[in-house]
Amino acid sequence: MSAEVQLNLFESARIQLEVPYRLNQKNWKPFYKPFGRIRKRIETDFSQFTDQFNIMRNYAKLHVGFFTRIISKVSAFTVSQYINKINDKPIGRIKYALA
Repeated sequence: MSAEVQLNLFESARIQLEVPYRLNQKNWKPFYKPFGRIRKRIETDFSQFTDQFNIMRNYAKLHVGFFTRIISKVSAFTVSQYINKINDKPIGRIKYALA
């Protein structure tokens, strides 16, 4: 993110945004490991939304229909993860919930 966006977030909402640097950047410093794991989990979830639930393809004509479809897909995803968790299966593999 650019410095302007970070400054704007801080001035408007007191949000201090920290972005991990890549290894070859000048101001590189080690990043807190649990944040990396959380970020990986979030990116995996977004990938599953786009691939398995076709969340990018949407034929809603009104905002209400759009929000209803998104909420239903997120709810189905969450229920699938919960079913995996109570059955001691990896929560990231939502296809296991059906087997």
